This record gives sequence, C-alpha cells and structure tokens, in this order.
Amino acid sequence: MTDASETSFSENQPGKTSNPVALVTGSGSARVGNYLVRGLASKGFTVAVHYATSKDSAEETVKGIEEQGGTAAALQADVTLESEVDELIETVLGQFGRIDLLVTAASRWEKQPLEDVRADNIRSAFDVDCLGTFLCAQKAGLAMARQESGGSIILIGDASIAQPRSGEAAYYLAKATIPTMTRMLAVELAARHPSVRVNAILPGSVMAPIELTSAQLKERREATLTKTADNPDAILQAVLYLTKAPFVTGTCLTVDGGRGIINKV
Repeated sequence: MTDASETSFSENQPGKTSNPVALVTGSGSARVGNYLVRGLASKGFTVAVHYATSKDSAEETVKGIEEQGGTAAALQADVTLESEVDELIETVLGQFGRIDLLVTAASRWEKQPLEDVRADNIRSAFDVDCLGTFLCAQKAGLAMARQESGGSIILIGDASIAQPRSGEAAYYLAKATIPTMTRMLAVELAARHPSVRVNAILPGSVMAPIELTSAQLKERREATLTKTADNPDAILQAVLYLTKAPFVTGTCLTVDGGRGIINKV
C-alpha cells in the first residue's frame, strides 16, 4: 500500500501523473540516493532516477520500481553543467507534468592526505557538491515556484562537517556550503512562492562502504548514542518528514544517531 496522499502535495494538481513527482540526483548507483528513490517509489511517488555515469544501475532501478507497480524514469545529466541541468529539469516537467520534490544526493568524495590536495581536487569537489547542488535546486525551485502547490527541496549535506575526519579536505570544504545554501535558497524561493520550502539533511554513518570490516562496522555503531549505524532508512524517514512539514524551511536536520554530541572523532 502506498501513502503518497499523506504528503503535503495535492494529488489533484494538473499534470501527467496523479502521484507526487520526485527527482533524486545521484540515485543511479547503489548509495543513499538509490535507497531514497526506491523508498519514495514505494510510498507512491513517481520518481526520476538521475545518474551521471551509472546508466546500467539506474535502468535496473527503474525496472525494479516498475515491476512493483511504480512509475519511474532514468535520466542522465552532468550536474556541473548548467545546460544539462536545465535539460534535466525540463525533461522531468515534460514527462511528468511537474516536480514536487527534489533531493540532491549527487556527491563526489575522495580520500587523500592533505599534502596531496591540489587546486583541482578542491574545484572538483565544489563542482558537484556546491555548484551542482545549487544549479539543481535553483532550476527545480524556480519551476516549483510556478506551480500552485509549490514544492519541497532537500539538500543532502554531511553531519561530519562539524567533526571532520583526516584525509577528506576537499569533500568537507564543499559540503560545508550546504547549510548556508539551504538558508539562502529558502529565503529566495519563499519570496517567489511561500509554499516552496528548502531544507537540508545532514547524515551521519548511514551507509557503510562495502569494504569495511566487522570491527569497523562495530566502531561506527559504538560512536553513536543510539548504538546503531548504517541504516539508510533513517534518511528516507527524514525526507518523508520534511515533505509533510509545511512550517519547516531553512532548517538543517542532523540524522547521525547522536554522534555529533559525543566528544570523539
């Protein structure tokens, strides 16, 4: 049973589908974005599965959603290129009639010692996590502002910007822009339509890399107050909450099991 009717989006607004429409960037490969797009589909959303290079995985995701009775499309774009973001948003609007929810899960991460970080590494991280996030939110947000019902934008940041780990300098610099971007876009888009809301989710250890050992997985759990980790459903629940919270905008919601208030890194 789906529960799209429980969201804040009207099922009777004009468009090419009766379900709310969600675009999740970076949802082709098997990371958090992919989990989210599958979860949203199971909740009754029509979903656009965005990918940059993971075409096979994105198309397999769409096939799985359709086999479960859902509606989905795999769409390719380089989010660092304005023209391709324009085309991505226009394709979603053309295919489904509107866009009700945007989740920006596209990200670039690489681990390297501080001594090896070069200007190109910083630019590369900013291109995806800052510029790409902004372009998608800007274009989708302005489209939402033209819709009677508005829409919801959720930027995916990282809770560990407050407790950075060694060897991830470029990534943290880029992700640190998300809280400011969230507040700025909330102000800008509300001025154009008060029902366009922008929030961010700052995840903690919600999806472990496959190469981690059992000892490392245990360490991740023990680093939280809840003694739990690597449950991406926590992010899905946060997304669903923010879609149904009309009085919440410009907020960064930390979802990290309390790790951020423990004095350890």
